[in-house]
Amino acid sequence: MKYKRILLKLSGEALMGSQSYGIDHQKLKQYAIEIKKVVDFGAELAVVIGGGNIFRGLENIKQGIDRVQADYMGMLATVINGLALQTAVEKQGIPTRLQTAIDIEAIAEPFIKRRAVRHLEKKRVVIFGAGTGNPFFTTDTAAVLRAIEINADVILKGTRVDGVYDSDPQKNKLAIKFDSLSFEDALKKGIKVMDTTAFTLSQENKLPIIVFEINKNDNLMRIAKGEKIGTIVHL
Repeated sequence: MKYKRILLKLSGEALMGSQSYGIDHQKLKQYAIEIKKVVDFGAELAVVIGGGNIFRGLENIKQGIDRVQADYMGMLATVINGLALQTAVEKQGIPTRLQTAIDIEAIAEPFIKRRAVRHLEKKRVVIFGAGTGNPFFTTDTAAVLRAIEINADVILKGTRVDGVYDSDPQKNKLAIKFDSLSFEDALKKGIKVMDTTAFTLSQENKLPIIVFEINKNDNLMRIAKGEKIGTIVHL
């Protein structure tokens, strides 16, 4: 195994499947099965999940909702997704813990680094909800922050495309895919692997990011084994 401790970043949109809103439970089951494969193989896995399938703060700001309120609403959406993923993973026989950056004691543990690490050591999947707990920060930033805190070996960003391109491959058939990129080159080329805060934080802490297609079976396992899947961004 190349990566023993992995932070998987899932967007809320990934949970929608072909729907325009909400959670596709078949897609959720698929992700849970892929997570089980990696954990059974011996990896320690944590997950940060977005909430864009339920609530998108920036879009609602345009409708007159206060930015801070909108961000907190988005954080709560990630908790809903976290609960759904927790149920799906546990149905596969894998123990989980949901930790949130906002205290919601009735349904989740508060985020405590030492407790999270201990859960990982016991082969429990730890799902981090509510982002960083602060407005103005994305779940990409939360993913990098939590990865650093738990001493993850890598951040895996699951997307609908098979890596990083110089332009949108769904709109440009001539888009060029990168197998690897340095942080510096990605910044120079203006490639937005993650938002600027998250990307800079990852660069400063020498934490590699692998962008890959989450919907293809066994991709997660193949990356854990060290196969070259997707695009790796590193120093």
